[in-house]
Amino acid sequence: MTLTDLAPPRVRDSWSALPADQQPPWPDPAAVQRVQAALSAAPALVDVPACDALREQLAAVARGEAFLLQGGDCAEVLDPQAPRRAVSTARLLRRMANVLEDAWTLPVVTVGRLAGQYAKPRSSAVEQRGAQVLPVYRGDAVNGAAFTAAARVADPRRLMEVYRASAATLAAVRRAGVGPVFASHEALLLPYESGLTRFDGVGGVPYDLSGHMVWVGERTRRLDGAHVEFAARIGNPVAVKLGPSVGADEAVALVERLDPQRLPGRVTLIARMGAGRVRDRLPELVERVRASGAGVVWVCDPMHGNTVQGAGGRKTRWVDRIREEVCGFFEVHRALGTHAGGVHLELTGAEVTECVGGRERPVAEGALGVRYESACDPRLNARQAVELVQDIAGLAGSWLPSALPGAG
Repeated sequence: MTLTDLAPPRVRDSWSALPADQQPPWPDPAAVQRVQAALSAAPALVDVPACDALREQLAAVARGEAFLLQGGDCAEVLDPQAPRRAVSTARLLRRMANVLEDAWTLPVVTVGRLAGQYAKPRSSAVEQRGAQVLPVYRGDAVNGAAFTAAARVADPRRLMEVYRASAATLAAVRRAGVGPVFASHEALLLPYESGLTRFDGVGGVPYDLSGHMVWVGERTRRLDGAHVEFAARIGNPVAVKLGPSVGADEAVALVERLDPQRLPGRVTLIARMGAGRVRDRLPELVERVRASGAGVVWVCDPMHGNTVQGAGGRKTRWVDRIREEVCGFFEVHRALGTHAGGVHLELTGAEVTECVGGRERPVAEGALGVRYESACDPRLNARQAVELVQDIAGLAGSWLPSALPGAG
């Protein structure tokens, strides 16, 4: 589908006529227009100076002078307790950042997957249980998780609920005084992102003020698509997920589209290869992007390439495989003399039982059902997340940012 019929004329721009993957089958395009118009008139959720501040900090990461820790829920849910849970996650991120800073004496930029991560791309448009086939659950921004025909209808009014919930989450995190935690999410639902885009930047550059940083996902990174075009036009720092199918030419082309002016801190490349492929697939990408002259931030997402079917049919991830992909990511960068810039994790401050393993009080595969609370994919619990970041901190002995070219 394209966004031409969804975007009201006053916010329609270059991305609206391009093919947009992973968009819901909205039954009433006029209703989407009305919601997008309401979002256009609503107060922004973040401001331009904070987006620019994050880009400056990411520029330090690209130079090898800092490290990026990005993490949070796989998919947020519309729930009155969501702001409280987001505060818990933000506190966990700060705790993890402190571990890294103490080990490396290196600043850590903390970015949450929060206040906007309400939609998920899906591998199938439908879900079947027995003889019944219904539209797939696409996240609370689109439809409901209950397996009923009524719940699975794509309802654009949910986008306004997401806006209000995101505002409440950001306010709760600020009140908690957790520290500098920026907000990020996947820019998946383009009517929502476009509705919160404002021409507030220097020289009239539009900023997506739904969050400080947004990313283009593995399933929506087509060069001729609406998502890449949208990301290329906004002033925010942007990221793109790179799975094992991406070629080096495509990676370089994505960087060229997103950052033709080579603005420091502008582009983050999030590699999600899987533990068994990271050492084989990543080196060529890093080498080719470096040869292009682009100073990007390289980040490891060790979650999405390591998802398996666990006991009882639940999706899970083994902590050992997550750790193995992180180690492989660092090994590749160490061998190439480049900066392993960060990690991107799905985690929660709660003691859920969604990922198998861990050292202290490990989660057994048979215990996944005890507290499996994710709306979509499995997350590290607080204990597992801290253990993982302790392992990452232990890599400091063989990974020396101060020895990298351009490091301070």
